[in-house]
Amino acid sequence: MLGLFNNKCVYTGKLIGPVNKFIKAVLAFSLKNKFFIFFLTFLLVVGGYVSFKNTPIDAFPDVTNTTVTIITQWPGRSAEEVEKFITRPIEMALNPAEKKISIRSSSLFGLSVTKIAFDDKVDYVFARMQVSNLIGTASLPGNILPIIQPPYGPTGEIFRYTLTSNRKSVRELKTIQQWVVEKEIRSVSGVADVSTFGGQTKTFQITVDPQKALEYGVTPVDIFTAVSKSNINVSGDVIEQNGQSFVVRGIGLLSNIGEIKNIIVTHVGGIPVYIRNVAEVTESSLPPLGQVGRDVDPDVVEGIVQMRKGEIPSEVIASLNVTIAKLNNELLPDDVRIKTFYNRDVLINYATETVLHNMLEGIILVTLIVLLFMADWRTTIIVSVVIPLALLFAFICLRLKGMPANLLSMGAIDFGIIIDGAVVMMEGIFVLLDHKARETSMDKFNKLSKLSLIKKACLVNGKGIFFAKLIIVAALLPIFSFQKVEGKMFSPLAWTLGFALLGALILTFTLVPVLAAVLLKKTYARNTPCSLAG
Repeated sequence: MLGLFNNKCVYTGKLIGPVNKFIKAVLAFSLKNKFFIFFLTFLLVVGGYVSFKNTPIDAFPDVTNTTVTIITQWPGRSAEEVEKFITRPIEMALNPAEKKISIRSSSLFGLSVTKIAFDDKVDYVFARMQVSNLIGTASLPGNILPIIQPPYGPTGEIFRYTLTSNRKSVRELKTIQQWVVEKEIRSVSGVADVSTFGGQTKTFQITVDPQKALEYGVTPVDIFTAVSKSNINVSGDVIEQNGQSFVVRGIGLLSNIGEIKNIIVTHVGGIPVYIRNVAEVTESSLPPLGQVGRDVDPDVVEGIVQMRKGEIPSEVIASLNVTIAKLNNELLPDDVRIKTFYNRDVLINYATETVLHNMLEGIILVTLIVLLFMADWRTTIIVSVVIPLALLFAFICLRLKGMPANLLSMGAIDFGIIIDGAVVMMEGIFVLLDHKARETSMDKFNKLSKLSLIKKACLVNGKGIFFAKLIIVAALLPIFSFQKVEGKMFSPLAWTLGFALLGALILTFTLVPVLAAVLLKKTYARNTPCSLAG
């Protein structure tokens, strides 16, 4: 019915052509080497299970571009001055950056924030290197140092906690957070930054008595200069004695209120004037810029852990949990504890359980529907086994490609599309065997070799199944061409479904005929003299 000019094949009901020859060769090899096919299936199961356990799983993909943020502080300056002397020079310095998409900035009171976005395929190392090289060419006022923000995006927040204690104040907890907790958490591989909110920042406050300062002829500037010069360590020299070297240096770093009180400000008549003579030194805190409350506590110390862009959340959180346990059990005081109230790992586990639960329900539902329409337990088993094997094949491919799995990519897999080829293949085999069983007696049919019949049925439907799968995969090509946000969100879905379809296609031409040859050897008579379906 279908003729192709100057082509080798004309469709006349016989399967001819390269595709048909390939399908015929695959079927012949599979039916001839059943144990080898079963061995490959066993390897598929083992490899798929190992890949499933080791494949990174995230709740949602990171859809942001590679972005580098530059933060510059200029205290006490208006937004107009910050825009004119800080933001504009930084933007002009970053304009020559390669593969950039856009430069956006915000100028606030005493603060400039500039963000430069790059193409999808630009990694952060390349982007940060360019920004670091170009930022030095900006003409900025003296003592202004632009800071490049650590590499994390909007989805980088993976952990939140508060410090709790029955005896220590929020000022002491803030000090512990800044000098102990932050240091340990930043050392975790994959952590980009730790943001601290709430509490009170400890400081030493010097309150000058104007009457005493006037009496001794001391100004606040003199006190500030004296404290600044005293709060340093001074290097000396090396004294050699008896074959040994002794390093001499002056220790001047201040550590408590008593040392500050004993700083000499000036001399009056050869008598030193100390800080304690003209001022009162107390332990205080810096003016708070905000306050964090949780539950019934109006003032707590909160820490937010940001993950480095491109890292695997499950692995970073696992290392972070080890560090948190070490802090609670070994490093922190007995009455101080880190109390976690947000952990991305909980969301990941919940998403994984949801996906696995839905997939299991989908497999059971599809199996029941196949059993209802095929009315034979053997063909139902053969068709249904394709679903988990195809998913394991997809996990192997994801692992080899280095792609993580997420709720969107795994939850959108259609089991009906996966097994449609196996259903058509098994229906063709089943109908042909049933027809042959009705032509002969049961005893003769059970003694026949079914390999040729199964091979014939697979060849009849093989070409249609092959091109049907190709059409479905071709429908995914527009998704593979997506870029930016759309590509990062939907391309994992397309890859996962494409891998599953590829695995189902391979199983349809290898394992399905072999299982049919093993399970459909004999008929089972019930009401009719010879009926394959009973």
